[in-house]
Amino acid sequence: MGRYTGPKTRVSRRYGVPIFGSSKALERKNYPPGMHGPRGSRRKQSEYAIALGEKQKLRYQYGLLERQFRRIFEKALQKRGVTGETLLQLLETRIDNVVYRLGLANTRSAARQLVSHGHVLVNGRSVNVASYNVKAGDEIT
Repeated sequence: MGRYTGPKTRVSRRYGVPIFGSSKALERKNYPPGMHGPRGSRRKQSEYAIALGEKQKLRYQYGLLERQFRRIFEKALQKRGVTGETLLQLLETRIDNVVYRLGLANTRSAARQLVSHGHVLVNGRSVNVASYNVKAGDEIT
């Protein structure tokens, strides 16, 4: 199972939020994707469906596979504090996300590519693993 390479606007429309950055698709078609279009309303979602949707949004947003996400979640469970906040801290300290937040890349996937091609240095050393966790005080060039 590889990284998601399908239509990004479709995912954004499914969840009703711009997951991969700003998208005109939500302005033009503010209803979920599918053959039958905007007709009718969807059934009320169960609590499980809502929780799953929120998890999937995070996965798509950070460009993670299920196993990677599960590993990060288990790390967050082991640490002290609120699990949700710890999970977000772990996701935000990944090198690919830091490169994106610094504005060195326009998208998270572009940031991931910059890292994997060895264009990012952490403390003067080349890092080519997108899941590398940056610590406070690390110098990124």
